[in-house]
Amino acid sequence: MALMDFIKKQFIDIIQWTETGDGTLAWRFPMAEMEIQNGASLTVRESQVAVFVNEGKVADVFGPGMYKLTTQTLPVLTYLKNWDKLFESPFKSDVYFFSTRQQVDQKWGTPQPITIRDKDFGAVRLRAFGNYSFRIGDAKAFHTEISGTRDTYTVADLDGQLRGLVLQNISNAIASSGVPFLDLAANQIQFAQALAAQLVPEFEKIGIKLENITVQNVSLPEELQKILDQKIGMGMVGNDMGKFMQYQTAQAIPKFAEGAASGGGVAGDAMGLGAGVALGQVLAQNLAQGLSPNAAAAAAAQQQQPSVAVVSAADVMTTLEKLGELKTKGILTQEEFDAKKAELLKKLV
Repeated sequence: MALMDFIKKQFIDIIQWTETGDGTLAWRFPMAEMEIQNGASLTVRESQVAVFVNEGKVADVFGPGMYKLTTQTLPVLTYLKNWDKLFESPFKSDVYFFSTRQQVDQKWGTPQPITIRDKDFGAVRLRAFGNYSFRIGDAKAFHTEISGTRDTYTVADLDGQLRGLVLQNISNAIASSGVPFLDLAANQIQFAQALAAQLVPEFEKIGIKLENITVQNVSLPEELQKILDQKIGMGMVGNDMGKFMQYQTAQAIPKFAEGAASGGGVAGDAMGLGAGVALGQVLAQNLAQGLSPNAAAAAAAQQQQPSVAVVSAADVMTTLEKLGELKTKGILTQEEFDAKKAELLKKLV
């Protein structure tokens, strides 16, 4: 019976893996009840690694190439099986193939805002997302730590684990970088570099090599976003405080005009009547000082001269119309209207 069982056995003389699609990281060669023939051929293609496992223990690891399986090419397995001499009989061993191709465009992100610690702002809640790419760097470590004895192990199976590693290391990456949080948020490349420095050793623990990681977007709380916008504005004017105030003034003009036009109560109506004209002159003067090469001298000379308010007839008529509307609404009395009217008419003389 033993002889008949031996004859019925099938022997493997060629071991190889032809990938049929994307996303497979590890694949177990189907052994069933078959045994590997002495002198069998092992083919490991580029972007692959083959691992022989004997009774759960990793034996020999093969990179790309063609191999004839003998005691010389299987030194670890020979030791584990106590082959003192050249073996001539078939043997059994689990064979796993691993894809070392780069797995690109893997997504990561914070489904909910996460809290980080910053030396300038204390606790900060943010959301961020981007992508990364990786490959198997250590097939032995990946087999023992992740894939194990499964027939196949895919990128989808590993996705949750890697996303978790990215998220739990964001805070550590910011803290260890020594760079203020707002600087990292404004420079996504620098943010990605800090994150990669933190993640590389974490990925290596499970046999994964991080090839690249990007930060595509960082969403900050509204208060911090305003501070970041101001910081960017300062950068636009070369960190010159005077120019920055002129920049802020220019940004405020549309908002001021919008508030005045909306008629927000008595204050809003007052701004629409005459203060808008005066403010426009001040803002224009500030902007002109920033653009003129002799801004300081011109400003000093202007302060020494008595200021003369110049109001056109059209401005007076517009103001009188608005005053009339206020009187109709009951906001101004007849006496207040007459007094303001007389004041405006004097400016035309």
